[in-house]
Amino acid sequence: MKRQKQEENALTAVIYARYSSHNQREVSIEQQVEECREYAQQNNYDVVAVYADKHTSGRSDRRPEFQRMMRDAEKHRFQLVISYKSNRISRNMMHALQYEERLSRLGIRVCYAKEEYGDTAAGRFALRTMMNVNQFYSESMAEDIRRGMMDNAQKCMVNSALPYGYMKGPDGKFAINPDTAPVAQEIFRRVAANETYKDIALDLNARGIRNSLGNRWGKSSFKRMLTNEAYIGVYQFAEVRVENGVPPLITKEVFETVQNRVKNQRHAKGRHQADGDYLLTGKLFCGHCKRPMTGISGTAKSGSLYYYYVCQGRRLNDGCDKTNVRREWLHEQVASALQQQMLSDKAIAWMADQAVAYGKHLRETNPSKETEKQLSDVKRAINNIMKAIEQGIFTETTKGRLEELEQEQKALSTRLNRELRKLPDISREKIIYRLESCRDGDIKDPKYQKFLFDTFLNAVYLYDDKMHLDFNYTGDGSSATVPLATDPPLDDIETLSQSSFKLCAGPPIWEAIIYMASLFCYIP
Repeated sequence: MKRQKQEENALTAVIYARYSSHNQREVSIEQQVEECREYAQQNNYDVVAVYADKHTSGRSDRRPEFQRMMRDAEKHRFQLVISYKSNRISRNMMHALQYEERLSRLGIRVCYAKEEYGDTAAGRFALRTMMNVNQFYSESMAEDIRRGMMDNAQKCMVNSALPYGYMKGPDGKFAINPDTAPVAQEIFRRVAANETYKDIALDLNARGIRNSLGNRWGKSSFKRMLTNEAYIGVYQFAEVRVENGVPPLITKEVFETVQNRVKNQRHAKGRHQADGDYLLTGKLFCGHCKRPMTGISGTAKSGSLYYYYVCQGRRLNDGCDKTNVRREWLHEQVASALQQQMLSDKAIAWMADQAVAYGKHLRETNPSKETEKQLSDVKRAINNIMKAIEQGIFTETTKGRLEELEQEQKALSTRLNRELRKLPDISREKIIYRLESCRDGDIKDPKYQKFLFDTFLNAVYLYDDKMHLDFNYTGDGSSATVPLATDPPLDDIETLSQSSFKLCAGPPIWEAIIYMASLFCYIP
């Protein structure tokens, strides 16, 4: 029974492991995990998950498993991160400190199976010193690698991914691949002859020919290939450029013809533009064909520059006739609808009630109650010993037991403070005040639009005369159909009734509402 009680009180922990070298054995990850599991067992931590990044550098935080762990941390799925050493979390000191601070704000502690620093000023100083050493080691190793690669470049040796049609020769230099070189030459000839990427890709796929990654060809498979000067014999790596350093596959005349073809093609510009962002990118879909709508720019006859959203189905001539829509107009339409749907008196009252209920649920399921009970028991035991001492009962056993209880009291107090920090302490009135302060923003203000889109909107399906909005929660009342008008619709939006809202399972919007109410709100 005592062991069962200890297991119930164990901190919920996860393990993060990483190694970067492709030459290391797979057992490297296994050894790290095993050491971390032993550490967890010795400290009575309950390991619920393992995140492992293989062949991934610690200099960058673009690691799939690491980012998945951070997302789970935001959902409060664990209380502790265990890693083999501090350099597993990151070799970049700035990243390491940022993520340590981010986890700390979530009430999550990071500890290392093979490095013990302690939660003191000296311990934290030692940890940051080790992080600095990790970054120095990483940067020094990177310099050595780059130095070696630059030496290779002077000899025109292969330093990076090979272009399609080439292979690495016995001497480490570029060599023509007899299997794929004819296909590369064919692609250049067909593009020079003004054949479309789409038709070339369809033909290559039908013949069972795959690209350099072993995947099917697509329209985006060609641009980088077609602009690579290696095909006319130019070796280039960093600032090293050597004419005739690569065996050429294409004549310079064909290559120049292809460059003009590539240059004259019209491509949609990305989300970021000189005049602002396409804030609905990734959330806007065509109501007719359900394909994404992306941002483009165009020039009117007057010379003015306009920004639009265009349906990918229409842009690809794939049977959709959805007309383009002006960016500013659509942003205002969607912002107006969200402002009225999600920031009405009824909606705000309902969201505040649900946020309070969610906070209550967190408090009821938080282990702090059990910790408080244990702390109370320890304090009672200490009080009893003190009474015995006052009555003249004082032995070595009494002294040892008192010291043991005082250490346990300190540990329980630390744990209780950590558990209580995770609990929201936001009143219903404060949540309502914060939300109400956000609803009078200017729907033409891009900052206010972004706030509304990021907080409440999941997707927009745009038709010619209406739009269908999916909100950031599920269940009844999680969507609405809103008419489109030239002026922002004020009276004809169907307002969701309070009874139509339902609390749903899964990561809810209430966490975001509680966080927003406690830390910030939009200020016009």
